[in-house]
Amino acid sequence: MKGGNRSLVTEFILLGLTEDPRLQLPLFVVFFTVYIITVVGNLGIITLIIISPNLQTSMYLLISNLSFVDLCYSSIITPNMLANFLSKKKTISFPGCVAQMFFFVIIGSTEVFLLTVMAYDRFVAICSPLIYVSIMTTKVCINLVVGAYIISFIHALIHTICTFRLSFCELNTITHFFCDIPPLLKLSCSDTSLSVAMMVYVAGGLILGSLFCILVSYVYIIFTIFKIRASEGRWRAFSTCSSHFVCVVLLFGALLFMYLRPNSKYSMEQDRVASVFYTIFIPMLNPMIYSMRNKDVKEALQNLMSRKTIGRHIH
Repeated sequence: MKGGNRSLVTEFILLGLTEDPRLQLPLFVVFFTVYIITVVGNLGIITLIIISPNLQTSMYLLISNLSFVDLCYSSIITPNMLANFLSKKKTISFPGCVAQMFFFVIIGSTEVFLLTVMAYDRFVAICSPLIYVSIMTTKVCINLVVGAYIISFIHALIHTICTFRLSFCELNTITHFFCDIPPLLKLSCSDTSLSVAMMVYVAGGLILGSLFCILVSYVYIIFTIFKIRASEGRWRAFSTCSSHFVCVVLLFGALLFMYLRPNSKYSMEQDRVASVFYTIFIPMLNPMIYSMRNKDVKEALQNLMSRKTIGRHIH
């Protein structure tokens, strides 16, 4: 069968992380705990940034959007996966699969763009500190964030159309825990060459292009830090971008492994492990990284706790 969506499949079966019934309940407990920590952590960061006067800067506007994206990222995937751990019928409808993949690509792409914008923010803050406020205004920051969402929407639309224009005839078992592009392409009974090319060149271009911009920013940042004579000043400059750097390494390492491997080295088992890392664990780790390694966030949290303690004593 050639192009055109003449699919006979009305629903997909998600095999999940394992088919061993003995592991279903323990995995449910683990991932339910991770999801609760993710929700609480990211909502906590967003709330803290909104109510703390000293966090009303461009950098924290970007961090709050990153937390929002991480919250959405996990919520698109985890609830359905948790339900399947407790269900004998591990299915997702055809429209549900389309929606899940579409929003997954939007959120994933937005996170990549936000980390790129955050790298530029750190570049301006460290390399041009005297004009940082005039360059990274709230208006500029909002425009960059909105641009990230718009480009991500277009990117997701391209991949969704390219994937679901294909025919799915009889095979409907996805060897994965959500509707991702590679396992869906494996099920198609039509020519997937265009969809594969779009995944490699469009998604690969987005990942590599963003990574290139981040690396260039960090090259300038490192050279600028080495020019600072005082060791205390160097450490302060480094600490302002260390949290972002850790998040970049975690996310881009997983994405490069997932989407830019040669077909000869493709493995669904490796796919699922990498997917768990960047769709479930990274959204949990990001707020921890920004709260534990960020002096301003820790001070804002301490001030909030102090105000609550004083309020209780007054009452």
